[in-house]
Amino acid sequence: MADTAIFDVDGTLVDTNYQHALAWYRAFRRFDVVLPIWRIHRAIGMGGDQLVASLTGDDVEKDHGEALRDAWTEEFEPFLGEVKPFDGAHDLLVEVKKRGFQVVLASSGKSDHVEHFLDLVDARDLADAWTTSDDVQASKPAPDLVETALDRVPGSSGIMIGDSPWDAIAAAKADMATIAVRTGGFSAEELRDAGASRVFDSLRDLIAGLDDTPLARPRS
Repeated sequence: MADTAIFDVDGTLVDTNYQHALAWYRAFRRFDVVLPIWRIHRAIGMGGDQLVASLTGDDVEKDHGEALRDAWTEEFEPFLGEVKPFDGAHDLLVEVKKRGFQVVLASSGKSDHVEHFLDLVDARDLADAWTTSDDVQASKPAPDLVETALDRVPGSSGIMIGDSPWDAIAAAKADMATIAVRTGGFSAEELRDAGASRVFDSLRDLIAGLDDTPLARPRS
């Protein structure tokens, strides 16, 4: 029985995946690497430490990895003012908290971005803990972020809520199940193939269906 709900942030609670993809596209262009944006989107959900090599190979990572990540930060910053929470994000956290679960926000984003998103979702008083890129050496699909999130609270068993295949893969490596939402732009088939046990079209649909998931109301 899970006692902790571990929420991905980007693409799950806040609508950022396409901004991330465009920022990476522009960052790669600075180094004369031109990738179709749809291919970049397929990698969103990975941390930047994994994404560069995944899309372009080890040589580009070796030669330009850190500079590319710096360029991505510069390209993404102007989008911050456009980012909005998904409908139901705050209400979902409230409902899960009411059911007695600890709530941890597991983000591999930069700390200032995570702080901004916490305010967008009005989550500071709801989250028992959260993570940033400063907390792990390897991001998703490695399990480090999910494991670190669970370590932040006195819980013993977690359930992942995410939007990308990389969330489900990372959770599986940490022996956790995943509930997925399609808010990140991935298909239900992709999410199930990656290991998600349930897939919902939206956060509102997830709220309505919580009792059919491991986040059901505790039985009296």
